[in-house]
Amino acid sequence: MSGAAASSRFAFASVTALFFGWGFICANNDPLLAAARRVFGLGYTQALLTQITSFAAFFLMSLPAAAMLSRLGPIRAIWVALASMTAGCLAMQFIRFLPDFTVVLAAVFVLASGVTALQVAANPLVAALGPPERSHYRLTLVHSFNALGMVCGVHFGAGFVLTGPAFQSTAPIRSAAERASGIEAMAQAYLVMALLLACLIAATIATRRTIAAAAAPEPPAAGGALTALRSSWALLGALGIALYVGAEVTIGSILILYLAQADTLALPLDTAAARVASLYWGGALVGRFVGSWLLRHLPAARLLTTAGLAAASLCLASLVLPGPASAWCLLATGLCNSIMFPTIFALSLERSAAPATATSGLLVLAVGPGAALPLLAGGIADWAGLRWAFAVPVLAYLYIAGFAFAATGFTKDQHGHSPPLFS
Repeated sequence: MSGAAASSRFAFASVTALFFGWGFICANNDPLLAAARRVFGLGYTQALLTQITSFAAFFLMSLPAAAMLSRLGPIRAIWVALASMTAGCLAMQFIRFLPDFTVVLAAVFVLASGVTALQVAANPLVAALGPPERSHYRLTLVHSFNALGMVCGVHFGAGFVLTGPAFQSTAPIRSAAERASGIEAMAQAYLVMALLLACLIAATIATRRTIAAAAAPEPPAAGGALTALRSSWALLGALGIALYVGAEVTIGSILILYLAQADTLALPLDTAAARVASLYWGGALVGRFVGSWLLRHLPAARLLTTAGLAAASLCLASLVLPGPASAWCLLATGLCNSIMFPTIFALSLERSAAPATATSGLLVLAVGPGAALPLLAGGIADWAGLRWAFAVPVLAYLYIAGFAFAATGFTKDQHGHSPPLFS
């Protein structure tokens, strides 16, 4: 193996650790939502504000993160992102002294701002760490470790937070002692995550030269991060990212509560969270490893079309089947979700007429508008019942299948330019 190839693989492994870390931390939004609903006596829509706040950070901070990436380069941008995530975890400690849901939301916003910057920097970096024709494979592979982090993260949140005495019922907490116990468990969990982030910061400092040498720098985008707004493929990909993340978060956020209902599986909250971690997020983990292998043999757009149609079918089935069967259909959507984000991202990057930094910024920004889906789902759950909230992801998955079908057979011209979507 040549020195350049060895350096590229070592850099790839180092960046993969970042994907695991942010998956681990982001997955704790689901146990946090269930815990906050109990501790603060919230309705479904109010509890989903934890996810809405994360989406808001993606929307507000993505273009600034893209501009920062162009100015600082990937290594320094990653350091800023990890520092922001650490600050968010430390901000969560203030709920010990000011037990109010707004403190939770403020900490989540700071943490999600760091995740936003990390995604903007890390995704195009992975795409650059090797031959362009294998970018789908590399992005899906690193997102496999992101999914592994999410599985571990939900298990961590379920075991560290939701097994306590404050969370043995789905009813609002009445006892001050139980509320204090729940708040302490939430704060301690985020302190552990701050220590994980400190390890990631140390690791990226140690490998900074290897990463910088393996990734060829991209020239600054003429016109800045907004240049992606002039590319139809970047815009369509951004909508696909928004709808995918909105659908995945909608299902993952309320699935713990759904599995705890008497007419589905009637599980305790901690058991329901573990089931979601093992099967919903675990399905995404398995699917990404399998998907990364399949993408070496099958066209990415065709595989994404199949996944989108399968996910839409499962969500539709969950609306009409009896409670337990409905629950199993929803758990199975994790497998379909597995390749969606990295494949949409890679298809958009290679088809966009804009520079990769600008396109990456727009794609991560698109996570923000995806907040409309869990917000809508929360309103439907409060009005018509939790089951009907799962009607929301159906149209999102159908759009993703349509985007993938449109991307089938795409080729650039001999100069490497993207053709218009419509002639």
